[in-house]
Amino acid sequence: MVNERIKDVRKSLNLTLEEFGKKLCVTKSTLSNIENGNRNITDRLIRDICREFDVSEDWLRTGAGEMFEQLTEQQKAMKYTAKLLKDTDFIVANAIKNFIVTYEQLDDTSKKVLEEVALRYLENAKRGQ
Repeated sequence: MVNERIKDVRKSLNLTLEEFGKKLCVTKSTLSNIENGNRNITDRLIRDICREFDVSEDWLRTGAGEMFEQLTEQQKAMKYTAKLLKDTDFIVANAIKNFIVTYEQLDDTSKKVLEEVALRYLENAKRGQ
């Protein structure tokens, strides 16, 4: 049942009802009622759980497959960046937005140089680990 899988997700993340609900903008009592099967879950809440916690929607709805999405490092970075960009008051979000705008204004040669610098930086960072 979906309600049991929601509880499984929350427990696997070691979150209380209050902590889990806060990330989803849902009250502790609402979440408790959902987990206990006393309240129906909405499609929106399912999507929110999947987006916020990288849960596989297929698994959450049907139990098929893995609980969490198997994301590459690049996909994880993109999801994290997307979350950051939603926070317009966060200084890092503004820096990322400005970087993207500046990057898009570059000519192809300049973009290539910047990409090479980024790749070299990543290689150096990996060696330093």
